[in-house]
Amino acid sequence: MKRILLASLIALLALPVIQAQNKGRRMQVAGIAFYNLENLFDTIPNNPEGRDLEFTPKGSRQWNGTKYWSKISKLARAISSFTSKTTPNGPAIIGVSEIENRSVLEDLVNDAQIKPWNLQIVHHDSPDARGVDVGLLYNPRYFKVTNVTNHRLTEVKFRTRDQMCVTGLLLGQPISIIVNHWPSRLGGQEQSSPNREAAARLCKHIADSLWNVDPNMGVIIMGDLNDDPQDKSCAVELGAKRDRKDVAEHGFYNPFWKKLDEGIGTLAYKSSWNLFDQIILSGNIANAPDDRWHFYRADVLNRDFLQDTQGNRQHYPLRTYASGVWLDGYSDHFPTEVFLIRYLPAK
Repeated sequence: MKRILLASLIALLALPVIQAQNKGRRMQVAGIAFYNLENLFDTIPNNPEGRDLEFTPKGSRQWNGTKYWSKISKLARAISSFTSKTTPNGPAIIGVSEIENRSVLEDLVNDAQIKPWNLQIVHHDSPDARGVDVGLLYNPRYFKVTNVTNHRLTEVKFRTRDQMCVTGLLLGQPISIIVNHWPSRLGGQEQSSPNREAAARLCKHIADSLWNVDPNMGVIIMGDLNDDPQDKSCAVELGAKRDRKDVAEHGFYNPFWKKLDEGIGTLAYKSSWNLFDQIILSGNIANAPDDRWHFYRADVLNRDFLQDTQGNRQHYPLRTYASGVWLDGYSDHFPTEVFLIRYLPAK
């Protein structure tokens, strides 16, 4: 009995408990983040098809140990800033994209700046033609993985990233995270849109399959979608709504739609902002009752130190390379994060 009580106490204290001023009730807060790590390749030419030769010492990027470890340190610094007053230990879950393999994630989570968080890794090798994958980092104090599945996009004629579905318990409450990196806009936005529409259909199919097993499962779709919230893939095929009040229990709410309306983006192209890096919530999270995890707020983590300061790139993400020149930056995308809250029973 004492062990059970101790385990319950640890679970209760695992996330900060703060006083909700508006309702006079205690609540817990959990951060869920996503970050495109922009070509996080190691320096070893270990791909049998030569897909990684660009990022080797003899490749076009002259990618060497100095550059690699600088990027690891930069990305760890960025992730270490994903904290808030109510989440001082960072997000419970961080989805990532544009990673070469599990090894680079191991180097990242072992960097001294974030090693104390003890982040764990979920990774799967995709068939992508460029050799990049998606992955998931999570803090085992808050999130326990119970199942992982990977889903191939077979509607397109080329090799792209698999969609990773990680199901687990966020302090005891079941939740599923679908991590994505949808096909690019190569060839033009309109011409390539059907590829991302296909990716959206696969994502929705995964969610529907989860709900067939457990109708109460909360589903979070995150990733670099290579489309904005109002584009057909997100707004029509996935059906993600701009306004929470319009979302059915097994529908989707996209809190980043309003961010883009406000002129806030995660990447810039030809002097205009896009918001490709989205975290989309199922209706049974967006509009959940107070005692279950539900939506609190969404942020684009465009920290000052993540921004370029030079010329016409000013305020854009400070990327690793620009026009073939090594900038020793972070990523060409800003990270994003949503915060979930739930109220605790009265003492």
